[in-house]
Amino acid sequence: MENLLRIALIVALFLFLPRWMWGQETKTRIALLKYKGGGDWYANPTALPNLIRFCNENLKTGLAPEPATVEPGSREIFNYPYLHMTGHGNVVFTPVEAKNLRDYLLAGGFLHADDNYGLEQPFRRELKKIFPEDELTELPWDHPIFNQKYTFTKGLPKIHEHDNKRPQAFGIVKEGRLVVLFTYETDLGDGWEDPEVHNDPETKRLDALRMGANIISYIFRN
Repeated sequence: MENLLRIALIVALFLFLPRWMWGQETKTRIALLKYKGGGDWYANPTALPNLIRFCNENLKTGLAPEPATVEPGSREIFNYPYLHMTGHGNVVFTPVEAKNLRDYLLAGGFLHADDNYGLEQPFRRELKKIFPEDELTELPWDHPIFNQKYTFTKGLPKIHEHDNKRPQAFGIVKEGRLVVLFTYETDLGDGWEDPEVHNDPETKRLDALRMGANIISYIFRN
């Protein structure tokens, strides 16, 4: 009977733990969230591959070179420790998608929404479907996410100018762990893109990539 219980436990762990927690030989992948609503979820196509390359070179991570693309209602999201979403337009989560995202985030996942200009209002609205009991709160400058390999003494760096507002990082924390990060008035993803896409100064691109590396580092340490 004891052996049968041990086998049952091993099978359960294999079936229900996210693949990135298995310690398997295949490389960990991060993912881009393909949401509904009409917004351009596919914006900044070179951003995540460049961030992955930067992290592998400077943090010595072993991330797969290409991100996955996953929908919020799919159980596949449990295979990825980091979900990234961006865009300029509308976002809509169905009740099934909202519940799936909530389960994923409470089980150890992480959602990073980077406003590419115009994402704020729909994202805040849809986030209420996931965590109706919580409000996005601004992260202080001494939050660990600003103090990983790279230190940002004034919090989130400013990469692109939109409405002459200061950059802000907002989050939702569950049991002491940041599970949702919303980066606003900075446009990190534009800074991660190939240099010729936005012609950003190299210092801006480096700030964006270093902040992205801090996010990835924070995820794997918490």
